[in-house]
Amino acid sequence: MAGSRGEKRRFDQEFKISTVKMVTEGGEKVTEVARSLGLHPNQIYNWKKKFCEEGKKAFPGKGHLTELSRLRKELQEVKVERDILKKAVGIFSKPTENDSSL
Repeated sequence: MAGSRGEKRRFDQEFKISTVKMVTEGGEKVTEVARSLGLHPNQIYNWKKKFCEEGKKAFPGKGHLTELSRLRKELQEVKVERDILKKAVGIFSKPTENDSSL
């Protein structure tokens, strides 16, 4: 069963920030939010403390790794495109038979 004792649940950055904002900006009580989301109130207090200290940079999770891998993939694609263009320039810049008579 998901969320049973001993099993660690993971939450993304967006979920944590929206939960904290429910308490800080929405004016809801931590205990009510915790109960409605199936969380322990201490977890929300910890998220709130971290969010107040670090702001939007809090809870980076693995999102930065996915962006890094996306950027690496994009770089590889750009390198391939560059190499193709270099070869094309080489092909089109070779003198043809018509150019030799000039």
